[in-house]
Amino acid sequence: MSEPTAEVVHTVSGQVAYLTLNRPEALNAITPAQRDRLISLLADASADPSVRAVVLTGTGRGFCAGADLRGGAAGEERIAGDVARVIREGAQRLIAAVLDCEKPVIAAVNGTAAGLGAHLALACDLVLAAESAKFIEVFVRRGLVPDGGGAYLLPRLIGPRRAKELMFFGDALTAPDAERLGLVNRVVPDGELEKTAREWAERLATGPTRALALTKQLVNASLDGDRTAAFAAEAAAQEINMTTADAREGVASFVERRSPEYRGR
Repeated sequence: MSEPTAEVVHTVSGQVAYLTLNRPEALNAITPAQRDRLISLLADASADPSVRAVVLTGTGRGFCAGADLRGGAAGEERIAGDVARVIREGAQRLIAAVLDCEKPVIAAVNGTAAGLGAHLALACDLVLAAESAKFIEVFVRRGLVPDGGGAYLLPRLIGPRRAKELMFFGDALTAPDAERLGLVNRVVPDGELEKTAREWAERLATGPTRALALTKQLVNASLDGDRTAAFAAEAAAQEINMTTADAREGVASFVERRSPEYRGR
């Protein structure tokens, strides 16, 4: 099943939803309409039991060049609170949609990921990068402060000093360097990116979907609270997960010495 639009291509193959940014002439710079569409599709993926993994990628030479600023009115007078409201309802809402998606989300970074585009990739659960991909904290080049949760995501992934280095200088980070720093799970030849992303997603789609969702929640929250809160959340997740059919299947398959067959329920 496919549902093409002018700015996003939504395809479901098997139990995997593919969300493809589709503005190659603009290196997939995100428009408000494209952003809202992605948020909606991620929410749909969370709620749809037939979707058990998500792949986010782009067409052309860029994964995502960030927010499309060409439609903005830089010369217009702003009222206090306008910028914060736009950020909350725009970039931050998009990143939250990825972080809060109840299905594992894989970023298949096919080219340049800059600014909000870099943060969109880094918010995903797993990141695959083509050898030609680059990650750029471009904000400082424009005299801007990072948005889209960048100052939240980067220190948690690579520590505050490395995060500051990337954000202070705005230098392009190659895919191998991003892998070395821990921003990328794996770098693959450009021609193998789609295949590898499909293989990873299909493997996730055969897994215990609710257990993966609860694991994602625990890991994402792990650096935001203390040990007591983390242990309480873990116990609650265990309680919820043990009511699922997949958990029962996992235990039964172990006892019966066979491979489990997870149904995502």
